[in-house]
Amino acid sequence: MITIDYIVFAMYGVLIVSLGLYMSRTKKGTEKTAEDYFLASKSLPWWAVGTSLIAANISAEQMIGMSGQGFGMGLAIASYEFMAAVALLVVAKYFLPIFLKKGLYTIPQFVEQRFSKDLKTILAIFWIALFTFVNLATVLLLGALAMDTIIGTGDGSLLLISMIGLAVVAIAYSVYGGLSAVAWTDVLQVGLLILGGLITTYLALQHVTPDGSAVTGMKHVLETASDKFHMILPKGHPSYGDLPGIAVLIGGMWVANLYYWGFNQYIIQRALAAKSLREAQRGLVFAGFLKLLIPLIVVVPGIVAWVMYSQPEGTAMIAGIRESLTVTRPYEPNDNAFPWLIRSFVPAGLRGLVVAALAAAIVSSLASMMNSISTIFTMDIYKEYFNKKSTERSSVNVGRITALVAIVIGIIMAVALQNSKGIFNVIQEYTGLVSPGILAIFMLGLFWKKATNKSALWAAVLSILFAFTFKVGKIMGVLTKEGAIVDGASGLEKFFGGLSQIPWMHQMGLTFIFTCIVIAVVSYAGGTGKDDPKGIELEEGVFKTDSRYNIGAFAILLILAFIYAIFW
Repeated sequence: MITIDYIVFAMYGVLIVSLGLYMSRTKKGTEKTAEDYFLASKSLPWWAVGTSLIAANISAEQMIGMSGQGFGMGLAIASYEFMAAVALLVVAKYFLPIFLKKGLYTIPQFVEQRFSKDLKTILAIFWIALFTFVNLATVLLLGALAMDTIIGTGDGSLLLISMIGLAVVAIAYSVYGGLSAVAWTDVLQVGLLILGGLITTYLALQHVTPDGSAVTGMKHVLETASDKFHMILPKGHPSYGDLPGIAVLIGGMWVANLYYWGFNQYIIQRALAAKSLREAQRGLVFAGFLKLLIPLIVVVPGIVAWVMYSQPEGTAMIAGIRESLTVTRPYEPNDNAFPWLIRSFVPAGLRGLVVAALAAAIVSSLASMMNSISTIFTMDIYKEYFNKKSTERSSVNVGRITALVAIVIGIIMAVALQNSKGIFNVIQEYTGLVSPGILAIFMLGLFWKKATNKSALWAAVLSILFAFTFKVGKIMGVLTKEGAIVDGASGLEKFFGGLSQIPWMHQMGLTFIFTCIVIAVVSYAGGTGKDDPKGIELEEGVFKTDSRYNIGAFAILLILAFIYAIFW
């Protein structure tokens, strides 16, 4: 990067902070209330809800990690984005009407209303720990690694400075302004993110063939990397363990997506802050359309980088690419792909804009997580156990302090993890220990009136133990690096080793089914088949949606059917 790039990047930082502070201002002479700070005064229109959802979701993990997976396995990794669009439709139609009717600030509050305060507190503490020690730290470190690769030399010298810089920008507007600042700046952040991604994709396609045409480049990529344009991976594919065939459509990916989009505080909080149910539902449909666009600006660049690296006939010869994107085996992901494309092909001036787009994705996710951590701690822990008569001012101040403490802890954790190898894949996999159980508790709590608090408590514990059995083989060390069971293993070791080889998504699906069975058995045993007193009464017409939602949902499903039909 040269001087003009740094100027553009600095202008981005000033603009985002200024916009956030301006949009979060209150009327003269008034103070922020808890609803102002944590739910943006429940004033968000559909387009702000939709863009803010995507801004909270897309971060370095997608921009860098998903592009790297595109380099390795190809378009199949886009199933996460495409199936998320469908999950958003389900959440909008079947979850939001119940959540908004109950006037929730946080997802744990629903747990208290449906089950008990004890279970709410357990889950609140879990989510605070997960967002602080895992999500914040991961986003900070992956973002800093990307910045170090693009701006610096990739030797790690800018890691700490990058972490602090990203955190400072997020703090500058989100801690003072709350969700209003986060949501309204997200509108600009997503626009910048999409623009930067499209620029990178276009320039990469221009350079993949000698004639410099993006159209020719796309045709060349489709022809020479045809094996990377399949959405459903066949059994035996090196990446089958990550995306096990048809399971991405009807299996465990639904567990991951419904948990993430329906019961994840820093995601669903935007919908809770909408002007109305109709605005929230339309916002989620809009987010679904944006999800369909993400693979074009994230996954396709990774595939283009792979074509450049493998250099099939007709590909432009690019000096130094073999040294920059070295892999040791076919279909191996390469997290250097997206940063390398930016550094190699985006010209001065535009490079500052594209780096700002990447920073926007990171900063918006950091701000979202900080706000959600502060919301859960303030509303579910502080006001419940420390100060039940908390004033609006003290609640807002506690939220601000909590956000600051969380980001500091996140930086410390990121620094501690910076030399770990493969830590992020491990974190994501082991987060899956709890998500199937939590999803089962929520789903049956929402739609089955017989589910009891006792059954939910048993399910929370047993689901983790059940999910953990799938990991025991790896922990026991009875598997080689290739996934085979070592010679001389005992019968018990072979059993756990075999469980460990079941694809991760299948493990999640099985854990979800097991947890549902536990809830059903314990509920019937304790309640003798009667409805639980806290069961939710679903009124007639509660799931009825308007024509705009219906048309948008139909369009998304039609586009997805078209995509899967072409690239199956």
